[in-house]
Amino acid sequence: MLTVAAQTLRARWVGFSGSVLALVLGVAQIAAVALLLCATMSRPDRAPERFAAAPAVVFATDPEWNPVHHDLHQRPLQEAEGVDPELVADLRRTGPVTLDRSFEVRLGTAADPGPANGLGHPWDVARYGGYDLIAGAAPTGAEQIVVPQGTGLTVGAQTNVYTPQGAKTYTVSGLTNDVGYEDAVFFSAAQAARISPRIQAVVPSAPLEQVRQVTGERAQVLTGQDKHVLDESRAQDLEDIDNTVTLLPVMASVAGVTAVFVVASTFAFTVVQRRREIALLRAVGATGRQVRRMILGEAALVGAGASLAGCALGLAGANVLAGWLHRLGVAPEGFGLHGPYLTLVVLPLLAAFVGGVLMAVLGVVVAAGRAGKIRPMEALREADADDSAGQRSRRVVGALALTCALAVVVWIGWLDPRITLSPNSYVPLLLVPVIAFALLAPVAVGPLTRILMRPFASSRHAGPMLVRESALTARRRTAATAAPVLLTVGIATSLLAATGSIGLARDNGVRNRVAAPYTIAPDAAPGISLADIDRMQQQMPGAQVVAPVHTTVYTRDEDAWDENEAEVIYGGELSSVLELPMVAGSADDLDANGIVVPEVWHYELGERVPVHLGHGDPVELTVTGVYEALRGDDIGYLSEEHADSTAYASNGMARRAFVVPPAGTGAEQVQSALGGLAATAGLKLQPTAEFEVSEDAATRHLIEVRQRSVAVIVVLFCFIAVLNTLLMATADRRRDLAVLRMAGATPRQVLRVFAGESLLVGLIGVVLALLASGLNLIGLRFALGGMFGSTTIEIPWLPVVAIACVGLALAVLGAVVPALAAGRGPAGQRAGLRE
Repeated sequence: MLTVAAQTLRARWVGFSGSVLALVLGVAQIAAVALLLCATMSRPDRAPERFAAAPAVVFATDPEWNPVHHDLHQRPLQEAEGVDPELVADLRRTGPVTLDRSFEVRLGTAADPGPANGLGHPWDVARYGGYDLIAGAAPTGAEQIVVPQGTGLTVGAQTNVYTPQGAKTYTVSGLTNDVGYEDAVFFSAAQAARISPRIQAVVPSAPLEQVRQVTGERAQVLTGQDKHVLDESRAQDLEDIDNTVTLLPVMASVAGVTAVFVVASTFAFTVVQRRREIALLRAVGATGRQVRRMILGEAALVGAGASLAGCALGLAGANVLAGWLHRLGVAPEGFGLHGPYLTLVVLPLLAAFVGGVLMAVLGVVVAAGRAGKIRPMEALREADADDSAGQRSRRVVGALALTCALAVVVWIGWLDPRITLSPNSYVPLLLVPVIAFALLAPVAVGPLTRILMRPFASSRHAGPMLVRESALTARRRTAATAAPVLLTVGIATSLLAATGSIGLARDNGVRNRVAAPYTIAPDAAPGISLADIDRMQQQMPGAQVVAPVHTTVYTRDEDAWDENEAEVIYGGELSSVLELPMVAGSADDLDANGIVVPEVWHYELGERVPVHLGHGDPVELTVTGVYEALRGDDIGYLSEEHADSTAYASNGMARRAFVVPPAGTGAEQVQSALGGLAATAGLKLQPTAEFEVSEDAATRHLIEVRQRSVAVIVVLFCFIAVLNTLLMATADRRRDLAVLRMAGATPRQVLRVFAGESLLVGLIGVVLALLASGLNLIGLRFALGGMFGSTTIEIPWLPVVAIACVGLALAVLGAVVPALAAGRGPAGQRAGLRE
């Protein structure tokens, strides 16, 4: 039967071309992803940057700490505390030392009013990072700074500088060269110490062995490549690698599943087309088992050839994919193939090849089983119209599929709404209603055809009647050709709408939780300093200006520290500005000895919790309240007495602040009292209803990239399926074309009939896709409403309509082109009749 399978492939290569192309792209995607996943395991670190010229650096950190396993902005306890001042004093006894401090800073200039992100450091460490003074002098006073030459500032210029101490005007005393790896602003050592009390690192001048002896176990002594740990790029690279590792398997799995679907739909339609041919084989003695082996052999041959080509394409395109991910802001700079040949090339390509063959074989299992059940008597059939014998089974399958889709909607909307916040779990569930409607398509073809053709019921032309009856009498063909359009539009609509709606719901959730009528957010400044809060509090007596300032609470778990995100409520009471869904206790009782925790921390009301704060002070706090938190929002709340720890665990600034004015104060009075002061500090005062949430931008960007990448893959593969299925269907209808020509239809009329039928089939697919997407979005709407309160579903109609229009255009093109080729000239008129 393998010989028969090979001959069939040669004779029907056009019909199998779509499957081959889909498998080539699917295997190429899997091969490229596998190669890049191996690349993440052996990617070399960049060379040290900030301390490249330092002989050694003393740095207090946990050597086992990996940023990708922790939330953004978190530091290990040792790093939060910084280098112990007693250790600094001991190192000073061995010789001169240079202290490093690092903090966020932004510049605002008259020439360029837009903020420039950067890091602040003391000038003494500049020489270790390749900085040279190219103009002016080093900063000596508290109001002097040195900036890179690319900022547009000149020596002697004055500029606003936003730091954790708030906004202040500084004079540019000098300019440095641009080193490329960061935008640094240098302060005098004394001023840097006032802005950031934490000593991040120490560069000693003593011999290395002496430094190690003095340091002991109190800190790490870094040399060579290890100094890269201190660079901002390392943590970002590790975070990007983690994001890449998260995204790549999703892309590969979706490519594989979609390729299987394309192969399955192609072979299923092939079996429908070849019923008489297969029946003849059965009539001359072929068993059902032999027929199944023939179909599986065809799939294996197609899979082997396509997998070889896909592996070659994946090897060539792996670095192209890596570059694309870097441009999207997911993968780190320089990410790509390198390292041991066997690990990074041979094994991933072998796995991709085997996976491609398995995809092809799995895609035809159902079609092969159906082919093995074809009876020999069907060789005598002359009509291609569908019989009604299978209608009952189709209804049963369709009802089961619809039941599964409704069950998934109920599960998402009411039983487990939080699953929508986990893209890797939620995206596969979006496929269930779409696939369910694809299985329901043979049953829905009749009613939808009659509904869509009803406006043409009174037409005096024969074309609409031919289109309607052709679709009704060949429901298998109609359903098979509508399925790719259904998959394309359905999945794309569901994914794109879910991406925008979840982001919008998160923003609404933050706003809905805020009880204060006004919100202050950073505009030019990197954050809201505690000094800014104090100034605004003094500016408007009687008002509450409250800021949640990010920090970290460290708890001991046997021999390791657990890091938990927390916020210090500075300037007022937690309950006055935030409405938390409390399940035990109250937020009103929060004081210096208390903490409000989320349920997922598994602490009981009244429990005493020993913790370390960012600056290392051990305290024992009592749980005064427990609230229900969503994924990513599980943070604890501390009173403002612990505000000094925020400069150690984080940057000491708030991401937002809330204003509760005195009773009877109007909006104009609030704006008049605080608007100017906020603007001077680089902040923006606005009603809470207009507040734009931005702190989760990086996470949201990753989710959007992940889901839109999946949508692009699905749309690409499904467009292939649309063209392939319609090319097969139209090329196989040469008899219909010939009959129309012999009955007197002109070539233009024939093309109109074929184009009209393909357009009808495409519209059936679009309608079913919208119904499937509607089910998905109903479940999403109830899920988001239950978690975040009042929200809306955001459907990006422009890309959805564009995808639907392209799908319909491809459907028409896939029908008209082969019909035009098959019906050209008198030979084309007779070709179908000779069959």
